[in-house]
Amino acid sequence: MSLTESKDCDLILYTNPQSRGQIARWMIEETGADYRQEIIEYGDAMKSDDFLKINPMGKVPAIKHKGKVITECPAICAYLADAFPDASLAPPQMERADYYRWLFFAAGPLESAITNRSLKIEISDEQQRMVGYGSYEKVLDVLSSAILANDYIAGEQFSAADVYVGSHVMWGMMFGTIDKRPEFEAYVAKLTSRSAQRAASAIDMELMK
Repeated sequence: MSLTESKDCDLILYTNPQSRGQIARWMIEETGADYRQEIIEYGDAMKSDDFLKINPMGKVPAIKHKGKVITECPAICAYLADAFPDASLAPPQMERADYYRWLFFAAGPLESAITNRSLKIEISDEQQRMVGYGSYEKVLDVLSSAILANDYIAGEQFSAADVYVGSHVMWGMMFGTIDKRPEFEAYVAKLTSRSAQRAASAIDMELMK
């Protein structure tokens, strides 16, 4: 277990167990780094002056590493992969094309398509040129092809991109915002078998109680 109560810890996770903080925690657990958690309650605490100094958006997750604050889940994943290279969570620098491509595909087209569909925002055929994702169906078809192409989203090795992309697929199927395609189910099963993912999930499940 890498969670610590030490006030001198170099890495702090600001989170709420019922939030995307689960993504950041999973990523931290994959690095094996020692970290301290600060649980931020929804409402006044998340909008307090103290927390707004960490994230002016008043949202979790955020991390602070050696005094530097990082927000936004894809940025947290990419940052931690570089900050802890011994964990091998990013491909070598010159082999990161697919890694960056799918990490930010999930942060852009995939999340936008899922959000708009959940909010029942209808995009007409004419409007598809105006939105980065085109259509919800196209986004899922492209994601399916990427997942089927390799063992993991960016190649044959697990990476930080799988933490972020996999979280979207996992939650999407759980809440009905992503179709339960066989390739998605197989991908999620592979990811949830990882010890770091199970450890992170167990911590957040306990906190939810």
